[in-house]
Order: sequence, then C-alpha cells, then structure tokens
Amino acid sequence: MVNGKSNIVIKDGDTVSGMQNTILHEIREIMEGIFPTVCRDYKPLKTSAKHYAANKFATAVLLPEETFTKKVYETGFDVIELASHYSKSCSQVLLRIGEVLQGKLFFYAGMYEPDTDNNWRVTYWTGSSNHNDSEANVYGLDGFFPRKNRSVTVGSLVEMTIKEGKSHMVEQISLLDEMEDEGLIAIANPLLIQNQPAKVILMVLLSHNRDLLSPQVEKMKPVIVERFHQHL
Repeated sequence: MVNGKSNIVIKDGDTVSGMQNTILHEIREIMEGIFPTVCRDYKPLKTSAKHYAANKFATAVLLPEETFTKKVYETGFDVIELASHYSKSCSQVLLRIGEVLQGKLFFYAGMYEPDTDNNWRVTYWTGSSNHNDSEANVYGLDGFFPRKNRSVTVGSLVEMTIKEGKSHMVEQISLLDEMEDEGLIAIANPLLIQNQPAKVILMVLLSHNRDLLSPQVEKMKPVIVERFHQHL
C-alpha cells in the first residue's frame, strides 16, 4: 500500500509464469480487503488462510478445471510433464490435480525432495476417494500413504527411483494377507537436473485403473517391479 493505493511488486527478472502467479495472488489478497465492505456478513480470513486462498485462486485461474483435467488424462497423470507444459511448479500442478479430481477417482500423489543434508521427505501430497463408487476405494490404511515430512522408506519405489535416477513402476501392490487382491499400482518419476534427481513424484491408483497411467508409462518406459506387499 503506497499513498493509499494498492501496488503489486514484481521481482526483477521473474518468469512470465511467476509474474502471472504474483499478480493473481495479490489481486485475491486485495479482494479480501474489499469483501467486508460489500458483504457485511463476510468474516475476513486470518493471514495464513488468506495466503492459502490467494494461492488457490491463482492456481484455479492459471490451470482452468476443464482443460487442465483433460491434460491430466492425456499425459497419464504425469506431474512433471504437466508442470513443463504449463510452466508451473510441480507442487502447484500436483495440488491442482487433487482439486480437479476430488471425489471423482481414488488416487494418491506425493512429491519428495531432499533437504540440505540430502534426506528425502514428502514436501507436498494430495489424493482423493471416489464418491460415485464406494467399491472403487480402499479403506483402513492409516499411515499407508505418506504425508508431509515423511522420510523415504528403505526398499520403497521412491528410494529405487532416487538411487537409479530412473522411473520405476510396481505393477501390483497387494494389501491383504489372507487372499489375492487386486490392490494398487504405482509409478515414481524423477525430475532430473544435471542428471541427478531433484524431485520424485509418486502416483498411486487402483490396479484396475492402470490404463490411466499408460501415456506416462509409454513415454517414460519405467523399470518394472512386479509386486509389493503392504507398502509403497
């Protein structure tokens, strides 16, 4: 705010994508200050919630639901390819997938990144259940899907991907002890910078939805792992 006027500051040398995001983010925050004057019942958001709302607003404008959803399926849920196509961050794309597919499909997606000590952890994650078909879900898996700050597990698909710097896919993740079950399918895809993994995206679907990953599988030609039991 300068001389009673709202100003949006753009970083020198910022990318077009970065400038778009900044402008939309700041516009939403400016709107937040206007809402109470046009709607007496509106309860202003707290600072953290205001930033979150501004980020969601910018993402929704830059990644429109209909066209973005179509592209998600066209790429086989390839977060890295989508980020490149839209010139957006992998985290922004990953979280937007969770928004546009909410209630439509069972899936989990997580992004792993290294810290300064090269310890890899989940930095962002999203997911959804299928609200239209109760059978097209899995239940009772508390702690199975990694949440934020969870470290990479030894022997996991993500660890294999980090070590080899190549995409890996496990064709069947069984969940039950007593009997054969259809279970899950998962693919881990690295973002390479100077031939070293900088991020890894883990995408998990029900096995019977494996065809949804086909475009990504055909492009990446991942190393195939036949089976996991009760772990990712």
